[in-house]
Parts: sequence; C-alpha cells; structure tokens
Amino acid sequence: MNSEPVNAYKNLMVTGGCGFIGANFIRYLLKESDFSGRVVNVDKLTYAGNPENLADIEKRFPGRYIFEKADICDRERMASLFDDYEIDTVCHFAAESHVDRSIVNPDAFIRTNIVGTFNLLELARETPDRLQLFHHISTDEVFGSLGQDGFFTEETPYKPNSPYSASKAASDHLVRAYHKTYGLPITISNCSNNYGPYQFPEKLISLMILNALEGKPLPVYGDGRNIRDWLYVRDHCIAIWEIMKRGKRGETYNIGGKNEMENIRLVEMICDILDTHQKQEGGRPRRELITFVKDRPGHDRRYAIDFTKLREELGWMPEESLESGMRKTIQWYLDNQQWVNRVRSGEYQTWIKEHYG
Repeated sequence: MNSEPVNAYKNLMVTGGCGFIGANFIRYLLKESDFSGRVVNVDKLTYAGNPENLADIEKRFPGRYIFEKADICDRERMASLFDDYEIDTVCHFAAESHVDRSIVNPDAFIRTNIVGTFNLLELARETPDRLQLFHHISTDEVFGSLGQDGFFTEETPYKPNSPYSASKAASDHLVRAYHKTYGLPITISNCSNNYGPYQFPEKLISLMILNALEGKPLPVYGDGRNIRDWLYVRDHCIAIWEIMKRGKRGETYNIGGKNEMENIRLVEMICDILDTHQKQEGGRPRRELITFVKDRPGHDRRYAIDFTKLREELGWMPEESLESGMRKTIQWYLDNQQWVNRVRSGEYQTWIKEHYG
C-alpha cells in the first residue's frame, strides 16, 4: 500500500456526500480545488441527505460527478461500487450526527458510525494496490468536555459523553487501528462545530436563523453558557483537502475555527444580524424570542480546538471570522427560501422517492 501522500487521485469516493458538510466538500472539490479526477458520491439519503444540494453540480460536471444511492452498511453493494468505479481514495463523511437523536435512538448510530466504517475499511484493505488514501471525518466531541481553560489537541485522551460521540470515537479507533495493523494509508480529522449553507435545520445555528425569521421561540439549552468553537464549512472543506493532499499518513489533524462563543451570545448575534436585514412585525428585537429550556443529558460544557499542528505542518488558517461567516450563512438562508421550505416541509423526501425509489 502507498505510504506517502499522493495528489493524483482519480476516483474519489465521498460517503455521505448529500449531507451538509459532504455536499459543501464536493462543491469545493469540483468548483474551486485543484482536484481533476472523478467524485463518486455514495449516500443512503436519510433525513439529512438531500441530493438537491448538488443538483447544479450534477449538471455542470457530467462524467466527473456520479451519485449512487447506497448504505455503507450494505457490504455487498459497497464492494461492487469500489470495483465498478475503481475507487482509489475515500473521504468518509457518512454518519449519524445529531446528539439529540443519538440519545433517543442510539442503535442507528452504532450501526452506521461503527459497522459502516468497519465495512469501508475492510473494502479499502481488500484493494491494497489501488487505494491511495482513506480519510476519516470526525468530531471534537470524542474528547468530551473542557473546563474554562485549555484546548483539545491531537494528544487529548478520548472521553465521549453521548452515544453519538462514543460511536464516532469507536470509528476513529478503528481507522487508526487499520493503519497500525494493516498499513492502510489513512488520515483523520477532528473538527469543531460547523455552520454554513445547506445545513439541515435542526442544528443550532440553522434552527435559530429559521425560527427567528418566522418569529418562533429560540430554544436555548440550560443557562446558555455552553461554549463551542465554530468553523465555517468552506474553511473546513479547504482544510480537509489540504490534509488529503499533504497530510502525513497515519496522522490525526484537529480543525478549529478559532471562534469560541457561548451559545446564548451566538443566538444573540444571529438575532442582531437578522434585525439589520428585516425588522420583526412591530419592530420588536428578535432577542425577545430567546427561551431557555431544560438542558439535555450529557451536555458537554465547552469545546475548543487547538489546530497548531494543521497550521504549522500544512499552513492552513480559517478565512472567516464568526461574524463574517454568520453574515454569509444568514444571507444564504435568506436567498434560498425555496430550499428551506422544501426541507422543512419534507417535500424533498417525495422528490427522492420519485427519483431514487
């Protein structure tokens, strides 16, 4: 198997490419990056997977963008896709990813995040002469919760606190073990919270933007003092591609936004930016919509990423501040109300059934 970074990827499988980050990555890869090969997007199209996120890409890049509806847990189907498209590179996004859903329905997270990753690793291991890289996308939530000080580094011990983060931790360990045991050429990235265009409206920022636009309550867990580091999705995509091109095989890289903020302050920022775009009826400030709700179980208090390794080894830095990224995100949702309405109403699921069964 190849042990040194190779840039000439020809057939790159992106799993979960119809989801929020995966779709943005494919858009970046084909529209902005120096990648010249073919992207095979494999997605099961669960509730958050929407092929409409890439409808324009499919039209613009015929032959270079291919979509296959498939479940990464279906070993036989995935094996045929690996062979049919002569896959030489994998960028693995596919995962159940919402903490609240993992608390209610953890079994789906175990199946997709652990068993699905195992299947992909086995298939990659079976093509040693062809496989150039298996890049695994993970999260800072595997590290658990931070106190008021300090940052997560690549050396921070894992201490997941939810079924979601535990399942992602397990998949990280599997990927690393396949490198150590079988020599599989892998890289892993652990990122902070993403936001930006095409995010399914149940995550904090997208939910708050859309609720605020409609004058609905803005539910904030607990006292609102939980702190997250926020990463604009395009910055994340750039970092992933740099790691895939130049990252050292077998290594993990943290990707952070250098944008720590308490949840309550973040929601207030969203309210204030929206108020400058359009006033509520009666001119009332949207901050009045904020409502505190019971905290969720196992809610980590603070996440913060130290991405020194990524900066020093590969020269990556985020381009967007939290305010600049937030303004771009809000403008995107204002400009794409048809997408929002179809996703929130579930109409896109009807479209999926008509086109993909």
